[in-house]
Amino acid sequence: MNILEQIKQHKIVAVIRHADEQNIVPILNALAAGGVFAVEITAETPNVQRIIEVAVKEGPNDMIIGAGTVLDPETARTVIMAGAQFIVSPTLNVETLKLTNRYHIETIPGVLTPTEIQTAYEHGANMVKIFPADTFGPGYIKNIRGPLPHVEAMVTGGINLDNMNEYLANGSAAVGIGSNLVNAKALTNEGAYTELTDRARAFVLRKES
Repeated sequence: MNILEQIKQHKIVAVIRHADEQNIVPILNALAAGGVFAVEITAETPNVQRIIEVAVKEGPNDMIIGAGTVLDPETARTVIMAGAQFIVSPTLNVETLKLTNRYHIETIPGVLTPTEIQTAYEHGANMVKIFPADTFGPGYIKNIRGPLPHVEAMVTGGINLDNMNEYLANGSAAVGIGSNLVNAKALTNEGAYTELTDRARAFVLRKES
């Protein structure tokens, strides 16, 4: 099963910002304990290359580890060399797609309009990130998937327990969830990691209901 199929199977991608070498593995373990097995570690995080290396080497074996907020091909290559299994971007950068295609790494570029979606597809993207999804809502996903059923969609931006299933029901193959799931700066004690596991489990149970 390729990475895209695994993301579609899991449906939930945790977006991890502001992690560091010390807390990334405990974060991944807490998410896995709650049933979340796909993450993107955002590239604006200081020392992200090393953090991804630690995550890949020491994190749960069945965790899919990607890099998020990748804006250019130079950053894409850096995180791929660190071990990132997929790339997520907030924007569409054709040069980034060309590079990741060369490395056979799945890239999920950020798009909003039908033209951007088709452009991403024509340059090798099999899944796109509709962002910011909450600006237009779940109905927008259904409307654009109608004429563009050949491109899978992941939505990011304002996804929470209350609206996640509505996005999935309207054509999203997966959802990216940031601070509503993981707030790395707030993970200061064992109880906070237990709460993270509980939140992850709540999202997993909700998408299966």
